[in-house]
Amino acid sequence: MSSKKKISLDDIFNDDEFGLLDSTAKTSNVKTADQRLIDSFEEINAFVDKNSREPSTSSMSEYGLFARLKNIRENEQQKISLKPYDRHNLLGEVEIPKTSIDDILNDDDFGLLETDNDLSIFKYKHILKEEEREKADFIAQRKPLEEAAFQPYEAMFQKVHQEIKEGKRQIKPFHNIEKNLHVGNFYLIDGVMLFLKEAKLEKTVWEQKSGDRERVEGRTFTIFENGTYSNMLYRSLGKQIQKSGKLITNTYEGINNELFVNAGMVKEEDVKTGWIYVLKSKSSHPEIAGIENLFKIGFSSTHINERIKNAKNEATYLYADVTKVSSYACYNRNAIKLEQLLHRFFAEACLNIDIEIIKGKRITPREWFVVPFEEIERAIELILKEQIVNYKYDREIEKIVLK
Repeated sequence: MSSKKKISLDDIFNDDEFGLLDSTAKTSNVKTADQRLIDSFEEINAFVDKNSREPSTSSMSEYGLFARLKNIRENEQQKISLKPYDRHNLLGEVEIPKTSIDDILNDDDFGLLETDNDLSIFKYKHILKEEEREKADFIAQRKPLEEAAFQPYEAMFQKVHQEIKEGKRQIKPFHNIEKNLHVGNFYLIDGVMLFLKEAKLEKTVWEQKSGDRERVEGRTFTIFENGTYSNMLYRSLGKQIQKSGKLITNTYEGINNELFVNAGMVKEEDVKTGWIYVLKSKSSHPEIAGIENLFKIGFSSTHINERIKNAKNEATYLYADVTKVSSYACYNRNAIKLEQLLHRFFAEACLNIDIEIIKGKRITPREWFVVPFEEIERAIELILKEQIVNYKYDREIEKIVLK
């Protein structure tokens, strides 16, 4: 009988002098969505640790954190997930739901507990849905804007945030694209504010079984408060706002202005073509600066902030910077007609001077009027009510009066 000892599997594994059989669990550097959310919130915590306050809109560097915190506060599921990490009580009181055995068994996102026969490899459950892919493409198309180019818009975003805090603007649901998506307005997508600067739009025929319809198409130029920009298609941008965004209302004054010009005139298919604006000169020339109630009434097919940025080099602005008093959004060709009506109505109050305002540069302005601003507003309202023919402007008392 052989006395040789039998070798077991344990003997083989234990006799591994060089550690050839040692194995280490592979680790992955890919973070889960939950971990990314936690890391994102920890950045906000770190900011509060350092500054002893919440992030605000006071600087560009804080915009992202401010918008991120706001977005989290509006998402109940994220608040529940992040409350254990909320060491500064940024999320307030959060009701954490109790988990039962049934909840655990029902929380089977990957179908591991399913016992039906629907296990075909040809049915993909865990790829991005079409709308999710569109959203990813939308984000991917954003490009960084140079810091110098972004500076003018940084102040605009700060002002809008402040106006929201003061109640001058409101955040509302976004529904109809043609009615709600307009050049010069502000919106939110996933808590990030954006400004629709430009939109080259045209009407196209949309074929349907029930009959052809017209709709607005075109490409936009959109600036985001995080310093990026996008040239998304008009309707694609609108769809993203519908899915995960909001519209930001204009100020009370702006809302009234738009209602004045467009009440009863705007149809769903109409396209915004420009603005009627009222400006006040910052000229230091004695023959200009000394005139009270001097305003320029004009029309622009581009946003007024763009139109006046080079004012000091243009004769129409008296070779001086100007202050925007008000602007009125218009559609189709209504703006041109309104401008002409206003000019004719206030013709007697038109500024009538011919001066050398800068050496070698003379001006004879024709769009500047010596009229109190409230009378300009009243004239616009009377035009819209089709009552302007019954009134005239009395230059002596500086009032609109019945004829």
